[in-house]
Amino acid sequence: MRKQVLIADDEPNIVAALEFLLQRSGYAVHIARNGDEALKLVEQHKPDLVLLDVMMPLRSGYDVCRRMRENEAWRHIKIVMLSAKGRDVEVDKGLSLGADLYITKPFSTRELVAQIDALLAAGDIAAQQP
Repeated sequence: MRKQVLIADDEPNIVAALEFLLQRSGYAVHIARNGDEALKLVEQHKPDLVLLDVMMPLRSGYDVCRRMRENEAWRHIKIVMLSAKGRDVEVDKGLSLGADLYITKPFSTRELVAQIDALLAAGDIAAQQP
């Protein structure tokens, strides 16, 4: 079964590039353009990983991340935060809220896909441990 990735970002160029590369890498991709839509799609699809922009309409990526980590059924979902804000305080905030990875924009989409592959592979290995 294909792994599912939710891209939650309101920047069309980033969404288009990531959607293309992730689909080419074999992932099923869902798109949310704001924080409220991201939470709805997490509920509907239970993705394996969420790419979460920090600055989105309606609800910030920080808030989405916090709400996901508060929900027991969603705690296993990997969260990669994406942000133009790369200061230590923002990175620390994202990681302390439960993000698995915090990546600053601009970033290499190919490197990001490699990091997603690694995160999901690590999760598979951990799930197989007795």
